[in-house]
Amino acid sequence: MAIGDDIRSKVGLLICISCRIGRLAAQENQLQCTNCGAAFPIVRGVPRFVPDDGYARSFGFQWNVHARTQLDSFTGKPISRNRLFAVSKWPAELPGQTILEAGSGAGRFTEALTTTGATVISLDLSSAVDANFHSNGKRPNLLIAQASLLDIPVPPRSMDKVICLGVLQHTPDPAEAFLHLANCVRPGGELVLDVYAARLRSLLSWKYLLRPITKRMNRDRLYRLIERATPILFPVSDFLYRTLGRFGLRVLPIVHYPELGLSPELSLRWAILDTFDMYSPAHDHPQTIAAVGSWFKKVEFTDVTVEFGPNGIIGRGRRPASAA
Repeated sequence: MAIGDDIRSKVGLLICISCRIGRLAAQENQLQCTNCGAAFPIVRGVPRFVPDDGYARSFGFQWNVHARTQLDSFTGKPISRNRLFAVSKWPAELPGQTILEAGSGAGRFTEALTTTGATVISLDLSSAVDANFHSNGKRPNLLIAQASLLDIPVPPRSMDKVICLGVLQHTPDPAEAFLHLANCVRPGGELVLDVYAARLRSLLSWKYLLRPITKRMNRDRLYRLIERATPILFPVSDFLYRTLGRFGLRVLPIVHYPELGLSPELSLRWAILDTFDMYSPAHDHPQTIAAVGSWFKKVEFTDVTVEFGPNGIIGRGRRPASAA
């Protein structure tokens, strides 16, 4: 696929990950460093800064199977949009800003971010970028790239806003990944994240009891097992929710979100997707509020808020405008 105008117009926002100083020039089917000559292929419309999915292979699989399941444009409900703006506290209009989305998955938050009028650079380590590109790639203010959070192809301190939702706990070292994200934030810019919470009730859940087995299972076999078992357990889970409330949702080893008000068919698809998402990742490292607070303190961010949220712990902070 020849390079598109969407990539050509935004390549100036990127930097070479080999020498860390060279800018990238758009050529046929690749981006090339003007300093060291390193080349990065463009495959199916997406620049690739990594050779494969690495430890995120299960995510590439699930987001291409469920490419549209969680998109607001597909569900007809602003579920992702509401979560994005509730967590970030950002205004709905951000013209002239540049946002780095770290860990896009299939693009559920990408879709909402592009409506702000900001220029959005959306990264994921996995082949989920293909699903994101298929759904959102034609948006003129979006650049999607496959890259690692430990080797982000943007210049240091260049992004107005950096956001990372539902991802850090799935990296080998969340604290190290945080430092790489923080390094992208310009003086006066903001970083927003959420991460699973290390609470007793969570650590004693089905997920952490079964993950020592499931994370080592063959990916396709695990998905088929979940795809067969979830429709059987789903009506039972629904009954338990109606009789026991949210406690009833913890009884069975599947995920269920009756409060979202989805159709029965789509609710089941979400249950299959998130149950697989729960058991399959290579890494799952929940954090404490104290740990997340220490991350922001280490990089000397201000206006820091660390609190419990809908997906665990939310962290927000700003690099001081006077930072060199």
